[in-house]
Amino acid sequence: MLILGADEVRHVLDGAESTVLDVVRRAYTLHARGRTSVPHSVFLRFPGDDRNRIIGLPAYLADDEPVAGMKWISSFPGNIDRGIERASAAIIVNSMSTGHPEALIEGSTISARRTAASAAVAASTLAGSAPETGVTLVGCGVINFEVLRFLLVALPTVDTVTVFDLDATRAGDFASRVGARWPHLKVTTAGRIEDALAAHTLVSLATTASVPHLTGEHFRPGTLVLHLSLRDLTPATVLAAVNVVDDTDHVCRAATSLHLAEQEVGHRAFVDAAIGDILLAGEGFQRGPDDLTVFSPFGLGMLDLALAGLVRREAVREGLGTDVPGFLPGGPRS
Repeated sequence: MLILGADEVRHVLDGAESTVLDVVRRAYTLHARGRTSVPHSVFLRFPGDDRNRIIGLPAYLADDEPVAGMKWISSFPGNIDRGIERASAAIIVNSMSTGHPEALIEGSTISARRTAASAAVAASTLAGSAPETGVTLVGCGVINFEVLRFLLVALPTVDTVTVFDLDATRAGDFASRVGARWPHLKVTTAGRIEDALAAHTLVSLATTASVPHLTGEHFRPGTLVLHLSLRDLTPATVLAAVNVVDDTDHVCRAATSLHLAEQEVGHRAFVDAAIGDILLAGEGFQRGPDDLTVFSPFGLGMLDLALAGLVRREAVREGLGTDVPGFLPGGPRS
């Protein structure tokens, strides 16, 4: 068993944004071609607690080097008040010949970067009529910081960032971090969410919202919303939008905005396309100048496994991590 901690995962992934974007694109196209197995996520919740959860995401990806395993990720929003990260995760990678667990990898870094990379892939694939020069980030946490990291690679024309968070101090601290990391960017903090949504035609929503709270009236015509937290937009807003998803069956569940929209109208015809199908077709997608286009990725476990496979291969090549040869009882070691 190879164990890789957070520092080793970051060592592999830091500076590898272009590679990670390629891995995510390829995973989406493999999914569109039916070369993945992605069972529904398992949500572990707790009696009397509607805030905290732990989610299990099993997956298989039939790439040139097939990979299978599971991400086990917790979300405890109260951690933020404790000064620690909301999410923590571990990824198990299994042998495709014996089924033995072969690697235990710190998963929160992989999870955040695959989420951000998927958003950046969508932003570059679901293009508007003109290059994006600005982005609004709603929710000033780890995910949107990573979204910006990947957007700046996928959309190098972006030079202006507007941030908003219900916690003004958190928004200010986030803006300072962004300015320190990318001093060439113009960074502003919006005092009202309405102003933030209207600032740019590219908006990333990465909040801890559990019920819809945003309508479409404050977005500019032609805006692309990266709806990463999945529960921000009202069903009416979803039904009026052009909707692109990662997987319809996955995203229309667990009380997401799209699930609520489905329950309201009794069908899924409002879902226009899956990102993998668009990538596989290889034809240019251009947003309508008056449309609100919404990308809602449920977050497929095959993305985590694709990135975990990359991390593991590079770690082995560089001799990183801790090997525990006696992890399994008896018999040949994995």
